[in-house]
Amino acid sequence: MFSKCNPLLLLKRFFSTTGPGGGEAVRSSSFNDRQEEEEAYEAIERGTLLVPLEKIVGSVGRYHDFDKQFRTQHTPKGDERLAAIIEAMRAGKLMPPISLYQIKEDYFILDGHHRFQAARELGYSDIRSRILELLPSRDTLENRLYVEKIHFRDQAGLSRALDLTEPGQTGHLNWQVEQHRRFLSSQTGQDVPLEQAGADWYRTIYRPLATLIENSGLVRSFAGRTVDDLYLYISLHQWEMGKKRKYGIGIDKLIPTDMEAFREKMARHQEQGYPEMKREITVFILLNVEGKYEQPIFDKLLAMDEVCEVHTVHGAIDMIAKITLMRDLLSSDAELLSQFVQTIRQWKGVVSTQTLIPGMSRIKEKDRCHL
Repeated sequence: MFSKCNPLLLLKRFFSTTGPGGGEAVRSSSFNDRQEEEEAYEAIERGTLLVPLEKIVGSVGRYHDFDKQFRTQHTPKGDERLAAIIEAMRAGKLMPPISLYQIKEDYFILDGHHRFQAARELGYSDIRSRILELLPSRDTLENRLYVEKIHFRDQAGLSRALDLTEPGQTGHLNWQVEQHRRFLSSQTGQDVPLEQAGADWYRTIYRPLATLIENSGLVRSFAGRTVDDLYLYISLHQWEMGKKRKYGIGIDKLIPTDMEAFREKMARHQEQGYPEMKREITVFILLNVEGKYEQPIFDKLLAMDEVCEVHTVHGAIDMIAKITLMRDLLSSDAELLSQFVQTIRQWKGVVSTQTLIPGMSRIKEKDRCHL
């Protein structure tokens, strides 16, 4: 249970532990060693997909034939078969897919070593592959998390797995997809298949909210966590638990507590736009500076895009700068201002600063101002 406090603090507490898989996995050159290490024996056919060459890290039964860069060591320079494949691929001939075993994020070649090497020689980024995935069964936190993620991906008919770092959370996503399936069924008067509902949920609900979170930069406040982690936290509280949390000014209007109301709202926007996420805030920064640094600081302030006006004044304050910042609704004024002011305070010659945030403001038109 969380106590009532700043929602940013609630998020940080929720993600305070270090997620699994923080370090880079050790890649085995031997497929058999990796399979035994992960206890990966349950097989699932994944069909034919494009696989990035960089994710193909080894070979099934022929790993001794490859060097550390996974290039063949014993193939003569005049290998006619390899040369013919390269020539055919260069001419645009469609080659049969290679066969791969997949263990988590890594792939091992079962058949198609020459086609793989030809693709590398030609500078391809990926290669068409027929994939048989071997699911890890060794009881580790990382493996449990991986299996949960791909089971949700497959059940909902998605093309990618969500990047969650906490196990035991995909049940909340299943709840969202099922609720959306029921809504679509009620709208159409027909029983909508789960995979169809999952694809629509991903496009009309998940992607808009994930885009808002990604554009906000909020994830930078949570080391080791992902956009999908924040999606889960926010959507859980807004839609499943129905709790309003003030992440920023107007956020409750942007993300209502009804999931379908959010979907309808986002449908009126361009997928990547969401202009109402941006809000402008104006502040005044009062500076005390050492005399010999006054001109350089004045010039540096004026060169900043966020600075609208700079004035030197006589009295207790040496300089006044008018600042206009753009912030996302999922971030806070305090965090944004703190980062900006901290930059200025580090300049040589800045003795102290004071920030003034206007309350009620009204700007007269220029032709009504008496100069």
